[in-house]
Amino acid sequence: GIEITSEPEATRGKVQFSVGRLKELFVINFHILNKGPNCIHFTYYTALHRIRCFTLIDERRVTRACPLFLCPGERTDYRLNHYGHFPATMYFEFCPDLPGSKPFCIVREMEAAARTQLGVELGPVAPYRPYQVVTYKPVSNVIVEGVPPESSVVQHLKMTVKLGDYKYPPYLKELAKQRLEDSNYLSPTARQKLAAVKSLLNCPLKMKNYAHRFHLLLHLEEIQMEVDIRKYDLHDQTMTQDQGNKKLLVLRVPGVAENRPSVLRGDCLRVSRSEDKVQPITVYTGYVHKVELDSVKLGFAKRMFNRQLESNPEQHAAIQRIVAGSSKPAPYIVFGPPGTGKTITLVEAMNQVFSLAEPSANILACAPSNSACDLLCERLMVHMDPLRLFRLYASSRDPRTVPKHLLKHCNWDESQDGFVFPDKEILMKYKVIVTTMVTAGRLVSGGIPHGHFSHVFVDEGGQAMEPECIIAVAGLLHPERGQLVLAGDPQQLGPILRSPLALEYGLGLSLLERLMRTNPLYHKSSDSGHFDSRFVSKLLRNYRCIFVSHPAILKIPNELFYENELQVFADQWEREAYCNWEFLPKKGFPVIFHGVMGKDEREANSPSFFNVSEIEVLVDYLTKLMQTQGKKGIPKLAAKDIGIIAPYRKQAEKIQKALKSVSALNRWNDVKELKVGSVEEFQGQERKIIMISAVRSSSSYVKMDQDFNIGFLSNEKRFNVAITRAKSLLIVVGNPVILNKDPTWENLCPQPVNLPPLHC
Repeated sequence: GIEITSEPEATRGKVQFSVGRLKELFVINFHILNKGPNCIHFTYYTALHRIRCFTLIDERRVTRACPLFLCPGERTDYRLNHYGHFPATMYFEFCPDLPGSKPFCIVREMEAAARTQLGVELGPVAPYRPYQVVTYKPVSNVIVEGVPPESSVVQHLKMTVKLGDYKYPPYLKELAKQRLEDSNYLSPTARQKLAAVKSLLNCPLKMKNYAHRFHLLLHLEEIQMEVDIRKYDLHDQTMTQDQGNKKLLVLRVPGVAENRPSVLRGDCLRVSRSEDKVQPITVYTGYVHKVELDSVKLGFAKRMFNRQLESNPEQHAAIQRIVAGSSKPAPYIVFGPPGTGKTITLVEAMNQVFSLAEPSANILACAPSNSACDLLCERLMVHMDPLRLFRLYASSRDPRTVPKHLLKHCNWDESQDGFVFPDKEILMKYKVIVTTMVTAGRLVSGGIPHGHFSHVFVDEGGQAMEPECIIAVAGLLHPERGQLVLAGDPQQLGPILRSPLALEYGLGLSLLERLMRTNPLYHKSSDSGHFDSRFVSKLLRNYRCIFVSHPAILKIPNELFYENELQVFADQWEREAYCNWEFLPKKGFPVIFHGVMGKDEREANSPSFFNVSEIEVLVDYLTKLMQTQGKKGIPKLAAKDIGIIAPYRKQAEKIQKALKSVSALNRWNDVKELKVGSVEEFQGQERKIIMISAVRSSSSYVKMDQDFNIGFLSNEKRFNVAITRAKSLLIVVGNPVILNKDPTWENLCPQPVNLPPLHC
């Protein structure tokens, strides 16, 4: 008989209201009416939430010790002042005035939506609809080959070493599906092979089983990738003719800009007509000629063609040892925390090898990602004759993502409008070739002689799978005379894998980390407590991180990851540049944690998440930075001095959209140089100011992040990389309730209890 109404009105037990800005006060009135035939004791009320972002106004001061007696038809009113975008649940408790009656409760959920104009612009473009996963039976279809992009066909580097076609055996897919457990679903062949597969995965890594083990692990990863890609199958789509090139068909692929799915130039997509139902059906192979924001341009066969379609003792010693080749034939390892100069050490070592050993030295410089390779190339160009240096890109690389000053020192062919592999004779004239590990395989298949490279340098080696790292070595570096140098940080991000089986059995362990864990050459001496400098150098002097000026914060990465060995060497002026910024909650402490109770959202077919409330806070800080630059001792800023890290591609996309739409920020003429990206894209890089958007505001999605190895939570390495990119100022925006649940993040994130609303 109790009726609770509210202003604004509740729908299905939820009071929803809109506020124009994040710190706005909103008033909710609750009316409690006894409509039943009996008297009721109103005994208790509270708001069920850890953060007190509201004030309850109750003139009668109801408690369990002093309840309010409501006769039939009587009503009482309550007012609640609510701040910001903090959801909460109101709990009202009653007990009938009858013998033996038990108390009961009624709840009302409250949810504020901060709908600023920017928030409206960044909201979902369409309701989120996940892809429909369809199970396919293998059938014999008619395959019609399409037309590949020209630049992937016209190559001067001829294929002289024929690579085999290594398809996984069908039984392995059965075993992977059953997680290597015996099952009635296994075929006799799969059950027979199970023991041998498990034995190979569980035995120690030795030279005898090296190739077989990694062969198996790569097949497991390939199987999982095949399973994952099928989640992005599209159905009943209409392709349209490209207006710029009538020979191509355009297919809309939501999420392709976020690499969900990952589609590169030269990849092929298979298409069949929706109306074809009778087996076998005709399958058309379309090759990707161009990837755009939310679509791909495909080349199909003409027949049956559908027209709609950077000086310290450790660094000095490392360079000396590398030039002298003290570790041969073993690899030399350079490792250390963020900002200790691993990349700069490698660049200087390459420069000295080139200067002292030339003309006999030929250097291959590699990294797992294109951005890391571009950084290597840019730093090498400062020291070397650019005409002796060559940046080799894969034909699938989008030229729009390549720094313009590198285009004239790489394999870009204007006439072909693409990246073309030169003849091997031309490539062998360059003294230093920079490329990703995977693209280095093209040098082998293109006939570059075994042992041509005297040195192979691998930067960010902790980020690559071991077989990926081996691509840059096998067939290129002489096993005895050659020098392999690995640089990285095993406490930062490792390889990104999809297969839980491949991850469980060691494919996620990089060559650098495996050597440091298992090989005595790279262990600390039990007598001296130091590493053998003939084989390994640990860099300890930090030249970047703002944490070095504040021992209380330095304590976090130093204790968690670096055995308290990290030393302070950052430039004092730079690290204290923002210590007196007027918007710091604590002067002299250039770190801000800004608590936001936002909302996880998705849109259309994109599985990626975004959080509009966090974007609005980031834009607010960017505006304040722009308005205060050059005033009261605050240095002038360029957009390239700022980086924004977000764990989800859709959040990065929405932030970039916000940067374009906020007119105040457009006074930065170089706003396009403000980098927004994932942690992986910032590894090995630094900015004066780093902002981090954690995005996640719902605990229900945290388990999904763990399963798919995304987001910040439960990933110490991703946390370590993110918070150590800043030189002068770090701003973290996130939900303190969610982040405090993680044992690593709770070292940085303040406890939300008894903190003022919104700004923690």
